[in-house]
This record gives sequence, structure tokens and C-alpha cells, in this order.
Amino acid sequence: MKKMYFALVLFLMTTVAFSQGTITGTVIDGELNEPLPGASVVLQGTTNGTSTDFDGKFQIEITENAGTLLVSYIGYTPKKVAYTSDGNIGRIVLEPNAQELEGVVVSGVIDIAKDRETPVAVSTIKAAEIQEKLGSQEFPEILKSTPSIYVTKQGGGFGDARISIRGFNTNNSAVMVNGVPVNDMENGAVYWSNWSGLSDVASAIQVQRGLGSSKLATSSVGGTINVVTKTSEQREGGVVSGSVGNADYLKTLVAYSTGLMENGLSASVLLGRTAGSGYVDGTEFEAYNYFIGIGYKPNEKHDLQFIVTGSPQQHHSRSFAPSLGNYLEYGSNGEDPNIKYNSDWGNRNGKEDTFGGNFYHKPVVSLNWEWELSDTSTFSAIAYASFGRGGSVGSLGRINGNQSFSSTFKTADGLIRMDDIVRWNQGANVPDFGTQRQTYTSGGALSNQGLYVNGNNSSFGFEDDNDFVRGGENGISQRSSVNSHNWYGTIMNFHNEVNNNWSFDVGVDARSYKGYHYRRLVDLLGADAYVDNDNINDTFRTVTETYAPTAGNALNVFSSIDDEEKVDYYNIGYVRWLGAFGQVEYKNDNVSAFMQGSFSNQGFQREDLFNYLDSDPEQKTDWVNQAGGNVKGGLNYNINEKHNVFVNAGYYLKQPLFDAVFLNFVNDINPDLENEKILGVELGYGFRSAVFSANVNLYRTSWKDRFESDGITVSDLNGDVLFQGTANYSGVEQLHTGVEVDFTARATPILTFNGMVSVGNWEYTGNPTGTVLDDGRNVLGTAELILDGVKVGDAAQFTARIGATIEPVERLKFDASYYRADNLYADFDVLSFQDNDLDGVADNDGFLLELPAYDLVDAGVSYKMLVGKEDNKSITLRLNINNVLDDTYISESETNVAPDSDPLNNYDGINTGNRVYFGFGRTWNFTLNYRF
Repeated sequence: MKKMYFALVLFLMTTVAFSQGTITGTVIDGELNEPLPGASVVLQGTTNGTSTDFDGKFQIEITENAGTLLVSYIGYTPKKVAYTSDGNIGRIVLEPNAQELEGVVVSGVIDIAKDRETPVAVSTIKAAEIQEKLGSQEFPEILKSTPSIYVTKQGGGFGDARISIRGFNTNNSAVMVNGVPVNDMENGAVYWSNWSGLSDVASAIQVQRGLGSSKLATSSVGGTINVVTKTSEQREGGVVSGSVGNADYLKTLVAYSTGLMENGLSASVLLGRTAGSGYVDGTEFEAYNYFIGIGYKPNEKHDLQFIVTGSPQQHHSRSFAPSLGNYLEYGSNGEDPNIKYNSDWGNRNGKEDTFGGNFYHKPVVSLNWEWELSDTSTFSAIAYASFGRGGSVGSLGRINGNQSFSSTFKTADGLIRMDDIVRWNQGANVPDFGTQRQTYTSGGALSNQGLYVNGNNSSFGFEDDNDFVRGGENGISQRSSVNSHNWYGTIMNFHNEVNNNWSFDVGVDARSYKGYHYRRLVDLLGADAYVDNDNINDTFRTVTETYAPTAGNALNVFSSIDDEEKVDYYNIGYVRWLGAFGQVEYKNDNVSAFMQGSFSNQGFQREDLFNYLDSDPEQKTDWVNQAGGNVKGGLNYNINEKHNVFVNAGYYLKQPLFDAVFLNFVNDINPDLENEKILGVELGYGFRSAVFSANVNLYRTSWKDRFESDGITVSDLNGDVLFQGTANYSGVEQLHTGVEVDFTARATPILTFNGMVSVGNWEYTGNPTGTVLDDGRNVLGTAELILDGVKVGDAAQFTARIGATIEPVERLKFDASYYRADNLYADFDVLSFQDNDLDGVADNDGFLLELPAYDLVDAGVSYKMLVGKEDNKSITLRLNINNVLDDTYISESETNVAPDSDPLNNYDGINTGNRVYFGFGRTWNFTLNYRF
């Protein structure tokens, strides 16, 4: 009996001892065969979890003698690992999966596509690749490796890059941060300078081309860019980083995370600064970046995440595309263009000053709540607010009829003679500027008489107020065009797992937006005052208050807008949005399918405080409501472990943009307002194996009923005028079709290839007819746009890329890529294809400028050193070189001028009168990262 008792006690002691055991192991990147830091390791069925250190190692306490570990990492296929005892379970290899975004904490309202499950065309870029390869490039440029993506630096100022997906810009493609739409609610645009800090705080970027998987009624004509940011629940530790590069580029960054603490709290903080003189002449910049995340898990049912992030910045820019003739004129030899030339700047008192620039601060605050109602039901909600303050910098006024960009005001090097403009404004004689400055003699306050007073660009004010004198009394000022806003919104979603196969979601999406648009003075440039005669409620108003266009002056997003002195124009745009959505999903081992529908009502209202009297009831319009929505669905079939196919289709009723609702920049409401209609169909195939993965996608997107309006004079074939009026075209249609291929091949354990090719055929279809109306909205006749078969411009319809990464020794990597862009046409106004003389041919004879194809080679090298006794810290060195061969190429053209008959007036077959942007030449960036 004593022996049995002793044995029982021994057994219980052993059980208790084991219940306090520890499991250790190492998580390995299956692609690079190296440790994977930051991977999540969770004991299935519990909240007990940890993350791997920078050597890929983890340690987790267990209380049961058997169980399963869930191991996951963003961009890799998650794995379940069973254990039956404590101790070291060895290596756990996670295979890369470019379409997988598992393990994201902030996920309740984020529609993340899953490989071999969600039937959409998708590409995912992980945080490690963003931080390693982006270097000093603009944030969107990391997406150049994605099929059907075209990115340019545009003017080349900090954050001025633009991006197109399948030929559609961000006005018609959705950009979302943690599931929250960020496209401007008036014009749909995304200004990347406001989001420059995303590269530092992103956990991953997922591009869903085409209709995408978002349940919201977003404007995803071309696709959706999902940016998933860091959360507060990063592993405990931090990073200190410094980068240098060409053009005085300097970036510093510090970050620290507490990890999930025993009390359920977690916090993560990041601060950064970036500055430089800019690759393009006259584009110096300074930007800051901050991220604060605070999390709280009071229990297993609730998870709260509070996030604040922003990027206050100021930068000079090349906002006006110079002509090819200007680039050549200011080149070194008259034959090679000066691709860095910028016509918007000059020196003032020996320092860089500009008539082109931007300053802005757009912090976003969000509170995410995950509530696990039961084992099968989850409620997710996010409340967010965005406050934008700032605008662009430019010139205002004239000198003897000429504006600041006139050749009259240029030096021999093509720079603006800022000092001479100041001298002329002060009354000094600058002979080649024309008539010497006169003192003010017009209406308004007597105190203005005899002063040097500046004014606006026009030769008159309002129709009933023509006393304003331009000529020698006008002067040139620096101004900023302010576009500030207050934006509030919420998204709520209820998810229910009906059974192992069926699930559904229902939710609401509500937004409220108020946008302020006005101008204010930056600098009088030597003048005594500015007389504003554009406010019909306060004519001949004297203004002397100026506002420096700095990031510091945009920091306080709660500052009073009402107190600022406004000139030239002042109007407010109101937009409100209420949407409801629902989705049903089915999946089993081989098949997954979804059907989704959404409805939204978008309201528009415009208030114009300068063009309408305060007593005029038309100063603020009534709400204009427009209903829209979408329906879409898709099916994926996994043929076996290697092959899968999918199909999706959808139909959108997309509400028009703000400027299509209110015409002519006043409160005229478009009586022909109509939703744009988008029909998309897509087929896809995927192949997966241990050494090779590939995707092939075919797509067709039709975009109908775009609205265009223009003043027109219609003549007969003899040139006799038939009628003049405003032509309203509502049937403009684009058809985008194409094929996309991307692949990854692991040739050897140390060598990996990846690449893509996309071939598009994007063109206008049909010749839309417009009704021509007079000022009384009487029908005068019709006009036609000759657009059928004209290619869509402003994005390369063919792109291809091949890249390779080799790791000859552990933690030393070399990578290089080759990129080609072709079938790139000029950006053009479809109204230039009007048929004014009714001969059935566009007035420009149907000419469309095709730019020369170009090729780029990029390369990089990185080395990671492990430091510390336990190798849990690391120092990483990284060198990037972009455009290694220093090729000269045109990335876009803003005009569509046919070649000249005189070859001396052409460059590479392009008329030198075309206004273009060149891409950057060779650039480099070196980064040192210390992680602890």
C-alpha cells in the first residue's frame, strides 16, 4: 500500500512539474533558409503566445502535456505544430506565401485576400522588403514589382509620386490603411507626401487588382491598395536607424515596443525625420513621421487598439512640367537635356525660394475594437478621424501682364529672378520687366493710395465691379492654396461562422467630410499690401497677414480656419456617406466562394463665401444625394495541392466626383448627374510548389458614363460658326483588358528569382455625343468626341520585371532587378478629341503621342550581423542603387503635341513643345539599422 501511495504521489509530482514546462524552438524562413524574427507562436485554444527573437528563436511556457502550437508570420503560410512533451522541438519552417497576410492583429475590418481561397488577383509586399529595398524612393515605388502597376515620381518633389493600377489612377482605385478608406472624399486623390511615413509603420502592403475583396462600396475600378500598419503588440524591443543618400538625403528613425504585458496593455512608439536637397533642382524638403499605438486586452473576449499616425512635411516641388525645349535649352551642351531642371524656383537673398511646393499635416486617429461574442461570432468596429491642414505653394498676380512663369523673369540658367521681382514690387526700375511699378490709385481704403499694392491674376474682379486695375499696379505675391479638411467615420462589421462551410458578414460604413478651399498669402515679396477684390461681400479689402508654408504651421490641426485672412477664393465642400454591406462565403477543402453586395448614399453640398452675397440663399446649396453600390462574387477551386483556378465578376454604380456635381467652380448643380458604371470580369490560375510559384490573370474592365463638360464653338465644313455653348458629354467609356503573370523560383537554397509581366490593352470605345447648351440651358445642338480606339494615356500598358537574390554566405545578400516599361502614351484631355467642324475627325487629327520605351536596372546588397550573448540583437547594413546604368528616360508627358516637320524641333521623335517629366538618373541610399 505504501508503495502504491508513493507511486501515486510521484506521478502527481511529475504531472505538476510538467505542467510548468517550457517549449523552445526556431522558426525558419523557407525561402531564404534563415531565422525568421518576429514570427508569432501561440498555444492553440489559449491567449498564451510569444514572438521569435532576431535569431528566430522562441520560448513558451506550457501547462499541458500535449497540444498544438500555431506559428504564423505576415507573408507566410501559417503552420500547426503538435507537441507531446516539453523541450526543444527544433526547426519550424514557414514557406513564403506572397498572398497571405495572417497574424495581423488589426484585422476586424480589413479585407485581406488569402492565397488559394480568395478569388482575386493579389500581390503582397512584406515589411522586411519595404524597409530593405525602398531606400530613398517614394513609398508607392515599392509596388513597381507588381503586375499592371505603373509608378512615376511625377515632378520629383518629396512625396509627389503617383501610381496607376491597370491604367486607373488613385482617383479611381481605393487606398485603405487598416481597412479605412483614405482617398479624398471630394476628388478621390491620394497625395503620397501626406503618407510618407507609411513605409516605416507598414507591416505589409497588399494590392488587390480589379474588384478586390473589400466589402465597402469603394472606388476600386483599377484595384485596392491595403496598407496594414504595425500594432502595439509587436515583440518587446526597438530599432534605431539612420540612412544617407545622394542629394543630401538624411533619414533618422527610432522605435520601441513594450510587447504584450501581463496587465493586458501594450504600446509601440515610432519617431522619424527625413530631409534633403532633392534630386531635382529646387526641391529641398523636410518631413517628420510619428506612430503611437496603445493596445489593451482586458480578457479573451475583447481587444482594443488605439493608433495615431501622421507625417507633417514641407517640400519644394516641380509642379509645372517644363517643355522638352526648356530641358534642352538649360542642358550642358544643347543636345542632352538637363533632367533636373525645374522652372518653379530661384534664389532669394542667396537662398532657395519657390513658386512650387507643398506643406501638409494629416494625422489619422483610430480606435479598433474586436469583440468575440461567441465561438462563432465576432463584432468588429473602428472609429476614426482625420484632420488635414496645409496646401500648395504658388504665385499670384502679374507684372505688366506677365505671370511668374514668363520667360521675362528667368535668368540665363532658367531660374526665377526672385530678387528682381522683389525689387520691382518695391518700386525699383527693372528695365527688362517693362513699365516701372506705379503706386496704387484704385478703389478701397484711402490708406492704400500711394502704396505698392499687389493683386490677383485677373484683369477684373466681379462683373459689376470692374474698377480693379492690373497693369503696373498688380505685382506678384507668393500664395498658398489651402485644402484643409475634417473627416470622421466609422465602420462596423458582424461576422458569423454558421458552420464549417458557411459564414456571413453584415456591416455599415458611415463618413462625414468637410473640406476648406481658399488661398492665403505667403509673402508679399516686397510690396506694402495686397488688395483682395474677389470677395463680393468685402470688396477692396486690404490684406497684409502672411503665413509661412512650413510643416510647423500645419502642426496644429485644431487651429481656427475662420481667423485666417483669405484671398482669391473661398469655398467649402461637404460630403457625407452612409453605406451598408453584406457578404456570404462558402468554403470546403477545395472550393471557396463569396457573394457580396453593398449600397451607399453619397450626399454633396457646396458653400461659396466669395462668389455669393451673404444674403444670397444660393451661397450654400441644398444637399445633392446620389445612391450607388455594387454587387460582386467569385469562386476559387483548388484542383490539387499545386493548382488552383478562380473567377470573379462585379458591377459597380459609382457616384461621380465632387467637380462633376457642381460645374464651373461655382454652385451650379449638374442637371445631368449620372452614376458611372463599372463592369469587371477576371479569370486566374495559380501554381504552387516547393521551388516554383506562379500566377496568371486575365481581366476585362469596362468604365462607362464618365462626365465631361467644355465650352465649344461648332462650325460647318466652310468654317462658318453654327453655334457656341457648353457641351455636356456623359457617355465617355474606357475598356481595359489584359493579362498578368508573376512568379517566384527558388533555383537553389542560395538563389531565388522573381518576376512579372503585364500586357494591357486600354482604350476608349465609342464616340460619345454631347448636348450643347447656351447660358439659359437651351439646347443649341450636339457635338461629338472622336475617341473610339484611342489608347488611354498616362500609364505604361506593358511592364515587365525580372529580379534575383543570392545569399552566398549566411546573412549576406545581393539582389538586382531589370524593369521595362513600354506602350506608354501621353496624358491628354479627352476634350482635345472634339470634332468642332463636324467633319467626323478629331480636331487634333486623332494624334496620340507614344513615349519611347525605357529600361531600368536596380541593385542592392545587405549584411546582417548578430550581436549580444544570445544573438537577440542585430545590426543590418543595406546599400541600394537605383537606375544603376543612369539611363535618361521620359516617364510621362502632360501634353499631346505631334512631331514637328523640322527635325530640329524634335527630341527622340517627340516635339520639343511637349511638357514632360523625366525619371530620375542614378541614385543611391545607405542604411544602418540596429535592432534590440
